[in-house]
Amino acid sequence: MIEIQEIREDWQAAEAENLAWEFVDWLRGRYPEMQAEIDDYLEGQKFEERMKDVRKDYGPPRGEGLLALLDGAPVGLLLMRDLGNHACEMNRMFVRPMARGKGVARLLADQLIETARMKGFEWMRLSALPRHDEALGLYRSLGFRDDPSVKLDGNPAQAVKMSLFLGRHAH
Repeated sequence: MIEIQEIREDWQAAEAENLAWEFVDWLRGRYPEMQAEIDDYLEGQKFEERMKDVRKDYGPPRGEGLLALLDGAPVGLLLMRDLGNHACEMNRMFVRPMARGKGVARLLADQLIETARMKGFEWMRLSALPRHDEALGLYRSLGFRDDPSVKLDGNPAQAVKMSLFLGRHAH
């Protein structure tokens, strides 16, 4: 059974940090020719600082952190932070290999998008590397569209930048 939890407890924050570092290891393995760009990205994103306790930068009231559990074991992560100007960033989508193909990423994304709408955001932004076909396919199926105007911390020039319009909300 898949369960999506909001990251509120210390153990959840620790699992989120572990998953985030696994994501970095996965990136390095997937893109061996881009080690310098990955290092620059991590520095620009203040990765180490922000992942020490994801609740600080990706927690309420304007952010959110989601942890996916499969049969009680942490297997997935997805974070959101406020970018200002009624926009938020979807960040750190990662699902452990043993849990892929089970709908974990879609459940995480669906819940995060709904949370962003409830918080009154009008736009959700993200970026992904161009060969990240699984993620790009998911994002497009959720309604994200390519948007080269997106500016996010530390993104490599070749990153695919995307936006999803969440709707107009009373502020």
